[in-house]
Amino acid sequence: MTSAPPGPDAAAEAHRWRAFAVAVTVASITILDLTKVNVALPAIETALGAGSTDLQLVVSGYVLTFGLTLVPLGRLGDQRSRRTLFLVGLALFTLTSLICALATTSTMLLIGRLLQGVAAGVQMPQVLGLVQQLFTGAERGRAFGVFGAVIGISTAFGPTLGGLLIALGGEQDGWRLIFWLNVPLALAAMVLAMRLLPRQQPQAARERLQLDPIGVLLFGLTVLALLIPFLLTTGSPSDDPRRWWSLVAAAVCGFAFAAWERHYALTGRIPLIPFRLLRIGSFRNGTLLAAAFFAAMPSIFLLTTLYLQHGLGLEPVYAGMVTIGFALASALTSWYGGILVNRLGRVLVIGGLVTLSLAVLALALVARWVSADATPFVMAGVMLVAGLGGGVVISPNQTLTLADVPVHDGGLAGSMGQLGQRIGTAIGTAIALSLFYATVFAAAGGEADEVVYRDAYDHAMIAVGAFLLLALGAGLWDLRGRRAARSTQV
Repeated sequence: MTSAPPGPDAAAEAHRWRAFAVAVTVASITILDLTKVNVALPAIETALGAGSTDLQLVVSGYVLTFGLTLVPLGRLGDQRSRRTLFLVGLALFTLTSLICALATTSTMLLIGRLLQGVAAGVQMPQVLGLVQQLFTGAERGRAFGVFGAVIGISTAFGPTLGGLLIALGGEQDGWRLIFWLNVPLALAAMVLAMRLLPRQQPQAARERLQLDPIGVLLFGLTVLALLIPFLLTTGSPSDDPRRWWSLVAAAVCGFAFAAWERHYALTGRIPLIPFRLLRIGSFRNGTLLAAAFFAAMPSIFLLTTLYLQHGLGLEPVYAGMVTIGFALASALTSWYGGILVNRLGRVLVIGGLVTLSLAVLALALVARWVSADATPFVMAGVMLVAGLGGGVVISPNQTLTLADVPVHDGGLAGSMGQLGQRIGTAIGTAIALSLFYATVFAAAGGEADEVVYRDAYDHAMIAVGAFLLLALGAGLWDLRGRRAARSTQV
């Protein structure tokens, strides 16, 4: 007896998940470029003669332009075609990866990274908007569970992949493979995206195009002025203290942006950022939690990799392998977190944050008390535990944050959340690195040994712990608000 062919509903569901697979794969490629370049910095310094500021901007410049483009392109995707912008972003990402791979100077590499960040900012909000468009209810929770698993794996596995590519290509040219790898992956994703991504969006999303150019300009100036002093912070005594005056400009531009957006909305037009979204408690609290979490998490990998390479003398590939346990564990718990979030809610996220905070404390204690030979192995075990906690933060928080957001604002809300994450990453990385290198530079005579790097690691991990406590506070505040709302309804 032959089985009946799948009905139209089953075929539509399969097609949705195939489209989702393409989108989340591109998100993975985008996030990988945030972390896999970290282990390549010593090789780039040797190959191109890059200085400390150049190296800082190779990492942080990507984050800067990523953040600048997220919100405007999220709004544009909601109003027009997410599919078209997704393909445009992929094409630009392919081209800019080629520029980085072929760079002959640190300036050329920096330009490529800045443009690559723009490409990432074009495509990432379309991914989140597509999830909102394709799935609803429990199915959306499962989709965000997979999304969170992929993001967790990409963030944690980036250093391992980067170290492996450097080992394959050698110190002089191995770092180029990090960018070359993007090219075939992005081209394959473009072919699949043209076949599988939906061509139409819900009618409610097809609003008249109003990009609000003044709002875009004020928004860009605000983000730029906010991030610049952190991007130029290296921990070196030569850091110019006048860079902090940029925060005053950020406050002025931010106030002007908020005033203009309110005026723009009162005229009946569509603002770049509808502040009504921030009145949704779950969205506001979840976005703050994610920003604080992503200020901490990438810094954990970066600081641990630096300590293992410089303090203990491990090769990049072995230093990167320490994070594999985090990647695997977070993938597992992200998947189950996406299933459990509808039943456990914010409590699940809070439990993950507590677990991750304890793991960060354990990493600092391992660096101080465990022998140098055993440290990489013990840290790998701690990273496994950290991944169990980290996995039930990313995807469940994403689900809870966007649960009450209207579908036609899905791309914009997702890009606002991503903006918070990118700002958090830039600020968190800058603070952690400045504490790390300030301790190294303060060493007598500039000579740094294992003890100095251990102290630098401990000092920088204090900042990581502080950001995790901020995320935990946001989670507890959101839980309190949810319980108060339920008691009011009863």
